Amino acid sequence: MITRIIIPLLCGLLFGAGLAISGMTDTRVVLGFLDITGAWDPSLMFVMVGALAITVPGFWLAKKRSKPVLSDEFHLPATCAIQAKPLIGSVIFGIGWGLYGYCPGPALASLSTLNWQPLLFVAALAVGVYLEKVLTRS
Repeated sequence: MITRIIIPLLCGLLFGAGLAISGMTDTRVVLGFLDITGAWDPSLMFVMVGALAITVPGFWLAKKRSKPVLSDEFHLPATCAIQAKPLIGSVIFGIGWGLYGYCPGPALASLSTLNWQPLLFVAALAVGVYLEKVLTRS
């Protein structure tokens, strides 16, 4: 039971620390990466390549296991077909990310700075999640 709390907490702290150390909690870095015709900043690309260098071998090794280390089974999507809801959500996410420079992970990590901008972003994110639940309720 305790590993179901401690391990995800440690993973989240590691992820947040990586975002902070790499500068990805600074919206100027993200927006600089997206500004390919101006003062382009390749920092985000290097962070993504570093993340892939760890993730791809990790997934390859995980696929060789009969079950995960801390669970009884793998929780994989039922289908690989492209579906409308995730596609529309991805477009909205990308627009928001491109306009402001935050996505949820860096926004949550940025809460540690105690600045009002990440707090406002996370509050708006929470409202958006709530509205999605209300509007899509069948």
